[in-house]
Amino acid sequence: MPPEHEALLILTRQRFPALADCPCEVEPILKGGSDRRFYRFTWAGGAQPPMVLMIYTQARRDNARFVPATRRLAALGAHVPAILGFDEQRLFVWLEDLGRDDLHSHRDDPWEARRPLYLSALAEAAKIHSVGEDDLTSADIAEMEPGFDEGLYEWEQNYFLEHFVRGYLRRETDTSEVQPAHEALSALRSGLATLPRCLVHRDFQSQNILLRDGAAWLVDYQGLRPGLAGYDLASLLFDPYVTLGRAERHELLEHYAGLRGLALPDLRGVVYQCAAQRLMQALGAYANLSRNQGKTHFEQHIPSGVRNLAGVCDEIPALSPLRGFFC
Repeated sequence: MPPEHEALLILTRQRFPALADCPCEVEPILKGGSDRRFYRFTWAGGAQPPMVLMIYTQARRDNARFVPATRRLAALGAHVPAILGFDEQRLFVWLEDLGRDDLHSHRDDPWEARRPLYLSALAEAAKIHSVGEDDLTSADIAEMEPGFDEGLYEWEQNYFLEHFVRGYLRRETDTSEVQPAHEALSALRSGLATLPRCLVHRDFQSQNILLRDGAAWLVDYQGLRPGLAGYDLASLLFDPYVTLGRAERHELLEHYAGLRGLALPDLRGVVYQCAAQRLMQALGAYANLSRNQGKTHFEQHIPSGVRNLAGVCDEIPALSPLRGFFC
């Protein structure tokens, strides 16, 4: 066992004395673009179900939000891992192990097999979205990341322009040819900022939805904050990591509208606007992670992200000028 794993096992046994003499395998979980580290502890003989140790840093403000977000979502009845132990000084969190199966791993399954998994994920989203902004106290808000407002939407758009358009595509963004695209960005962020907000996951995509006994369980929700339900839905339905057809997206939107008692045409319009916003953020992230942080595997998702963004621009005429940045 590598020395680092041995040290983590010693600390874990100190935290859970009943496991002091139990043999254990320690396995790093290598996944995602986070600066956090994850390790799976598998105890011999079934003395304890497997657990996951999350080690975070203070480099990102939202890392410290994970524990309060877990407790908040658990109180709503959402499927999130149980917190088995928390060492605030070491920045260690021991969690229930939800397993290795996620929604992304079923991306090549036929739709008939994927449909119930997506419906389960939407049921979890509906639990989160049932909390309106007016239901949150000032103390609640203080535990979360800043809510989506026009400034945050603008930050995401600038992230897209800096890392994807200028950095990855090597295109200028201050020419007269793209002025209509800038006007579309302005209209998009100001329009989204006027809509009523609720609690949102913030990164509701296939790799952050684990599956256990056919039910969806959520992870990576430390970005929990007030925002638009449409942003979460767009993150799932236009996820560049998987392929969903137009008919499948419509079916899922129709199901969610039924869960929440919403008008489908209104919901669809907001989700497509949010999809443009979310996809720009994702493309900025893929470019930044692959070019500047050495995580080159994220580059493979850029083509599907561009296709999805182009498709959204085709569906919503007001967004079509955005094509000037990437087509």
